[in-house]
Amino acid sequence: MWSNQKLMQYSPQLLQPPALPPSQTQTTSIKQCCKVSRRELAICTNSSLLLLLGSQTVEPLHHSRARAEEIEDTSKETEQLVESEENEVPRNTELVESEVAPRNTEQPVESEDDPQKTEQLAPEDDSKKTADPCGEQNPTQRAFLEVSIDGVPAGRIVIGLYGDSVPFGAARFSDLASGAAGISYRRKEFVKITPNYVQHSGVRSYGVDAELARKAGSNLAADRLTDEWEKQYAACPGTKNLAKSIGIVVRDPSKPPPKLKLIARKGKLEIDQEQVGADPNGTEFVIAIKDSPELDASALVIGRVLEGMDVVEKIGQVKTVQENTSSPYFRVAKLIGDKRAVVAERGFNRPYSKVLITNCGLIK
Repeated sequence: MWSNQKLMQYSPQLLQPPALPPSQTQTTSIKQCCKVSRRELAICTNSSLLLLLGSQTVEPLHHSRARAEEIEDTSKETEQLVESEENEVPRNTELVESEVAPRNTEQPVESEDDPQKTEQLAPEDDSKKTADPCGEQNPTQRAFLEVSIDGVPAGRIVIGLYGDSVPFGAARFSDLASGAAGISYRRKEFVKITPNYVQHSGVRSYGVDAELARKAGSNLAADRLTDEWEKQYAACPGTKNLAKSIGIVVRDPSKPPPKLKLIARKGKLEIDQEQVGADPNGTEFVIAIKDSPELDASALVIGRVLEGMDVVEKIGQVKTVQENTSSPYFRVAKLIGDKRAVVAERGFNRPYSKVLITNCGLIK
């Protein structure tokens, strides 16, 4: 009770200060507050706290309302932004998909009954295929050779010629087999037999054979055959003369290079080349019993054996002159250029029996 009475006594004095001029009111109030004792200051503060609490309780309400309105405004703005972003996302995805997707995804569907498509899918005819000069080819002509050993018929050999890839070589063999060149392989011998191949002598480029060929207007030169051999040798890697293949001998790889000599012509000294030996005339042919890479440097492959490989094997079993190239006498004679060594070398692998072509021609 005492505290309340004291409060009632001092509160009018504190709340109602003496009247002063308007210019001095602020300074006197500050001075009076500064002169108040601690007890009065405590009582004054207790009374003034009520006023402060009232003012503070009202002001936060105004601030909280304004803050709530600001939060609502910001929440509305965020919701609008989220909705706008959600609306833009599908559009962007559609643009990305349109960029990633191929432009021409739709293609016209072809019917199975389309004649153009069936023609494209149909297998090509063998005659329309391009000739592969390095593998087995479709023969354009067929020729036959009937062989006898010591007068006893051994059988018939049927040969297919590659006229598409080697036209000059195939034409040369077919002309000699049919006799269109004025001469033929008839009554001509096999002169060399090795374990890998057998070789026929062909026709001579001199004497009666050359005279008959001249009358028929045929040329026995091997220039075009050499050109075809060069193309085949460059285009086909590996072994060309495989088993069952037939080739024409167009060059001699063992032939020495020409010798240079000094001669006088029209009162002037000139250097001339002297050919050593003669080149093949393009009429000799070989038939490979096994793969024969040693023939690649000299023979142009013109076809293959279609029938009668057993006859070729019979020819390969004929006894021949033993090769004696390992003899030191032969090596010395070959080194110094002795002609006897050349003659002896020609006799190596020569058959003791007489192996002839009794009949030959083309099969139509």
